[in-house]
Amino acid sequence: MTKSVVSIVYVNDAPAAARFYGDLLGMSPSFETSGYITFDLGPGADLGLWSGQFEDLSPDVPRTSEVCLAIDGGPDELNATFEQWNSKGVTILCEPHDAGFGLTFLAADPDGNRIRVAPQD
Repeated sequence: MTKSVVSIVYVNDAPAAARFYGDLLGMSPSFETSGYITFDLGPGADLGLWSGQFEDLSPDVPRTSEVCLAIDGGPDELNATFEQWNSKGVTILCEPHDAGFGLTFLAADPDGNRIRVAPQD
């Protein structure tokens, strides 16, 4: 049985991406090398940032997957997160809206990877 699931996001510069994600998540990496950095998101879940696998990742290339940050606190917390990220200059792809499963918004990291913020089940 799998003990942990690591979601890997390909980036151009792992340390720069780690600073971006660390600021958004309010945490420090749990493991670091020059090209691979992880964040421990809780029991059984990690976020891995991996550079050097692709050259010149561009935010202009459409992405077909997302990292989803599921948050507690309902719509007020989601809206507060949206306002905080927006004030930091995070690229917002879709403002908060009801998607059937609750209020959600979509952002992008500097490499164009998609980050969804949604309510925790």
